[in-house]
Amino acid sequence: MGRVGLSTERLTRAGAELADEVGFEQVTVSALARRFDVKVASLYSHVKNSQDLKTRIALLALEELADRGAAALAGRAGKDALAALANVYRDYAREHPGRYAATRLRLTPEAAAAGAGRRHAQMTRAILRGYDLSEPDQTHAVRMLGSVFHGYITLELGGGFSHSAPDTQQTWTRILDALDALLRNWPAQ
Repeated sequence: MGRVGLSTERLTRAGAELADEVGFEQVTVSALARRFDVKVASLYSHVKNSQDLKTRIALLALEELADRGAAALAGRAGKDALAALANVYRDYAREHPGRYAATRLRLTPEAAAAGAGRRHAQMTRAILRGYDLSEPDQTHAVRMLGSVFHGYITLELGGGFSHSAPDTQQTWTRILDALDALLRNWPAQ
């Protein structure tokens, strides 16, 4: 039996906090055991190994992010919805950099099916309905938006834009304006 008070959920949340503090790549079962001042073996009744722990953190982060996205999108459409979802991702990444990094973890098909990844795609597709895109253009647009949001956020978090003007918020706003214009004027094949 594991140590009193330890559970898979508690360890996952503690792992997510650790990821935010030291970086997602640094999260291991050993590091988590040190945090709880227990032997590593005490955790193996709750998580299989470090990969299992990281997968659980990724699923938690995806769920948290999907919940925030859904709340932000309620009652919005068009550019307002586009900006709301984009800002949810950016704000979450700033608040929880380790968890945000976890959302990029490559999941097994089984883990992906059990996670909130589909909710993210559904939210993006809901935004795109306001732009009247049909398939396969809608899928192309989902991929484009994900690439732009996550690419910009990753570069910004890594300090890639900190050494030059204009301010990153100005650039972010212009990017959202440009994405809105592109989606409203999607190129014909």
